[in-house]
Amino acid sequence: MNEISEEKVNQTYKRLNKFAESKAYHLNPDIDFTKDLIRSLLINQERYGYWACPCRLASGKREEDKDIICPCVYRDPDLDEYGSCYCALYVSKDIKEGKKQAEPIPDRRPLKQ
Repeated sequence: MNEISEEKVNQTYKRLNKFAESKAYHLNPDIDFTKDLIRSLLINQERYGYWACPCRLASGKREEDKDIICPCVYRDPDLDEYGSCYCALYVSKDIKEGKKQAEPIPDRRPLKQ
C-alpha cells in the first residue's frame, strides 16, 4: 500500500471542510486529529475502494459496510444527540467553537453475527 502524502491529506481536508461547512456541518477543530482521520479514510479508500469509517472494523465488502461509509448513516443521529459523530470527525457548532468538548459516545452500529 502506498504512503498517503501530506499534500493529499491537506487537499482532502480543504475539500472536505468546504463541503461540510456548505452543508452546515463542521469538521473537528483539532486539525491534527482531523487530518489523522482523513489519512485513515484515504488508506481505507486504497484498501477497500471506499471511505470506510476509520474508527470501526470494516469487512472489505461494500454491501456489508455501506452503513459505515463516511459520512456514515449514524453521523446525523450522533451529532443530534452527542454533538459529534462516533469518530469525532464531524462535530456540532458548539464543539467547533470550543463551547463544548467532544466526548466518547456509544457505537450505534448493530453487532454483526
